[in-house]
Amino acid sequence: MAEEQQLRLDLDDLRHLESIAKRPRVLSLLSSEIRDLDAKLSRVTAATAAARQAVVAAEKATVNVDAVNRSYVTLGSFSWDQDNEKIKIYISIEDAEQEKVDTVFKPMSVDVKFHDIHGKNYRFAIPKLNKEILPEKCKLVVKPNKVIVTLVKASKGNWLDLHLTEDKLKRNLDKDKDPMAGIMDLMKNMYEEGDDEMKRTIAKAWSDARCGKTADPLKSYP
Repeated sequence: MAEEQQLRLDLDDLRHLESIAKRPRVLSLLSSEIRDLDAKLSRVTAATAAARQAVVAAEKATVNVDAVNRSYVTLGSFSWDQDNEKIKIYISIEDAEQEKVDTVFKPMSVDVKFHDIHGKNYRFAIPKLNKEILPEKCKLVVKPNKVIVTLVKASKGNWLDLHLTEDKLKRNLDKDKDPMAGIMDLMKNMYEEGDDEMKRTIAKAWSDARCGKTADPLKSYP
């Protein structure tokens, strides 16, 4: 950087001298020196730029290696509520910092990573949501002892669960094998025909039951 600056100053002086010189021989000498310094400045500038790019690439490589080697503790305990347009997920976690949280919203998934909380990293993810959301409108807010994730529904209505449920055909095929199929159908009918309070109660019970069956919600997440 110092060499580049000195070359620019030398060129400025030479060009000034060229502008006031009158003798042809002096003008020729100055012109030749200016061309040589100009070429040298170009080489030095290119070398400096290459060095900067190498430093940036090395820093990025270090960050990527750290990210690959980083391990996470799964956050499986949470609660949630909904209205006709949004879903709010409440994750109990203390001392999280907004600038150390990476959130990725996609139409059918949400992935939240908490970094460097007392030396540990945590992760909350739903690989397959029950229905589509609008990623650009979703948000995350960090509170002193919890994090609130707001998901904006792509279409209005109530969700029976946060997770993608089995398709209807598979449930019908499993009815003869699953003695609980009749009870599940009854709950589904109660949900579809019930009022908002009934829907919220059934949705919470469904979510709690699902959490009890799933040891690690990130098992299927890449």
